[in-house]
Formats: sequence, C-alpha cells, structure tokens
Amino acid sequence: MSEKVKVAIVGVGNCASSLIQGIYYYQNKKEEEITGLMHYDIGGYKPWDIEVVAAFDIDARKVGKDLSKAIFEKPNCTTVFYPDVPKMDVEVQMGPLMDGFAEHMLDYPEDQRFVPADKEPVDVAKVLKESGAEVVVNYLPVGSEEATRYYAQCALEAGCAFVNCIPVFIASDEEWAKKFKEKGLPIVGDDIKSQVGATITHRALANLMSDRGVPIDRTYQLNFGGNTDFLNMLERKRLKTKKVSKTEAVRSLIPHPMDNDNIHIGPSDYVPWLKDNKIAYIRLEGRLFGDVPMFIELKLSVEDSPNSAGSAIDAIRCAKVGLDRGIGGPLYSISSYTMKHPPIQYPDWKAKELVDKFIKGEIER
Repeated sequence: MSEKVKVAIVGVGNCASSLIQGIYYYQNKKEEEITGLMHYDIGGYKPWDIEVVAAFDIDARKVGKDLSKAIFEKPNCTTVFYPDVPKMDVEVQMGPLMDGFAEHMLDYPEDQRFVPADKEPVDVAKVLKESGAEVVVNYLPVGSEEATRYYAQCALEAGCAFVNCIPVFIASDEEWAKKFKEKGLPIVGDDIKSQVGATITHRALANLMSDRGVPIDRTYQLNFGGNTDFLNMLERKRLKTKKVSKTEAVRSLIPHPMDNDNIHIGPSDYVPWLKDNKIAYIRLEGRLFGDVPMFIELKLSVEDSPNSAGSAIDAIRCAKVGLDRGIGGPLYSISSYTMKHPPIQYPDWKAKELVDKFIKGEIER
C-alpha cells in the first residue's frame, strides 16, 4: 500500500477542475470542519491523498500548461471554490483527438467550446508508465467511444486501474471486464452518478413510489445547462449510450414493465449563460389507492462538476483499494454506488451498504 493514490486524468474539463480543487480544499480543512463527502476515509486514503501525476487533453489553451493553470482555462466554467491550487509540476499532454471533438462545436464561440491543438499526440501508455500512475480517470466528452476504448487499452498496457466516468460501456461490457480481470486490474464504471444529481434524485422518487405501492405510469427527466458537456450533447448521435445509461438507472428500480413511450430521460438543451449550473425537471405520474391518479414534479438546480467530483473522489479511492488488494475486474459495489450503468444495478441503499462492507474488507468487490 502506497501513501498516495497516483492518478492520471483524461480530459481536463470542469469535472477535473472540481476534483483537483477539492483535493486541496479538503487538505486545508480540519477534520471536524469537513462536510460534503460521502466517505472521509476509504481504506486509509483521505481525499488529499490523491495525487495527480499525469493529464491529457486536446485543447490548445490547456496542452503544455501546468495542470494547476489548465483547470482554470476556457472553456471551463465551473465554480472556483479553491483558487489557490499550487503548481503541480504536471504538464497537460496532447492526447489523440479521435472522436473526442464534435464538429458542430465549430459553430460556437471559442470561449464556449474546445479548440483542438495542432500538436502530435503523445504515447499515452508510455506516459502512464513513466508517471507512475495507478488509476486512470476518464473524463472525455460524451460520445467519445473510440477514444475511451483507446485510453482503457492504454490503462491495461500500463497496469493501471480505470475509472470510467462517461457513458461508454467498459466496466459493464463483458469483454472489457474480462480484460481487466485477467490483468488483475480493477475497473469502476460506467457513467458517473453525481452526489445529489438528477439520476440519484429520480431513482429516490421512483423507489419511494414503488415502495408505497404506487405504480409509475409515466415519467420524464429533462436536463439542460451551459457547460461544454451540454454543448457537446447537442449532437444527438453522440447520445445513444448516454440515454441508455440514464434510462436504465431509473427503469431498474421500477418493478413493472414500462413502454419506451412512457419513460423519457435524457439531456434537453444548451443554455450558455447557465455555465456549469445544471437544471433538471423531473415528473413521475402514478396511481394511488383506488387507482386515483397523482404526480410528483420537481426542479433540481446543481453545480454539475462539483456534484460529479463528490462521487469520483470515492470511486478513485476504491479503485486504489482494489489495486492494493489485488482485485481484477469490475468493482460491483462502488460501481453501483457512483455510476449510472454499473455491471450490477443495486438499489442505492444496498449499494451504500456494500461499499461500506468493501471498504472494511468484508466483501471482495
């Protein structure tokens, strides 16, 4: 067991910015002052024990800069809650472009979109090995199917665990899960489920109605925001796995079949002035005693990237614990707790219980 969790970040966007700010934010807090964490200690690792040793991006404003500066460059627009991130001596390396850039972004102002750098990509597997990275965190844009598989393969070659925060199915794909298991490397995925986001809130409401004997007839979840994630997702063909991921996260808690026409969950639109604020409208319609109709409507407003980091900081540390214990393949408990499309979809209360048992070493994965 090393004292640090050495991490490589793929995609230096808003989520990476919030995660890195959080590492230093909590380092400068007394234990009794700490709030906002799902787990303070995981296997002996505190939030500030995460050390970022490598980073990859394709944006000209980030590549070549120290990571401490790159996280505050455009188009990043998330809340700056810890502006004093010290120099990290980690240069952002040029990654392969592949399908990580959606062409429709060229129609938008540069401060709202990615600006691909005119540089040759580095040998990612080589950089991972030389940096000593133990856990690779994938923060690529939604729809980056080819690029995600490339980085997952690089993680395998470099002997790194993989935390897949986007809706490309790696941990929940049998072939990829087998590859990581055979290499003795943990994987956590897929598609980060924020600390208190639209998915976990929708699941809680669906579970409430089901537990109270109210069949759900129709439901929707509409999301919009002003960060590059929402701009990227305006290209609908990039959303196939995202829609599957978000829909199944809710559908899995509804005990009766639902026609696809009666369940709609997915991104809705891009509103630039919202920046990293995400708005979600959730509605569930059902029938009470005597088949009398009822509905729940809810509006959720959250800063998207800190919300994501609140889950990622647990997923990363659990991946490291898996490495320490020599576990290969998907970590089912933390995947279900922090991801929308895990290999096994547990109810949230059960996932939390299993994560606590995993941390204590009472279950293997």
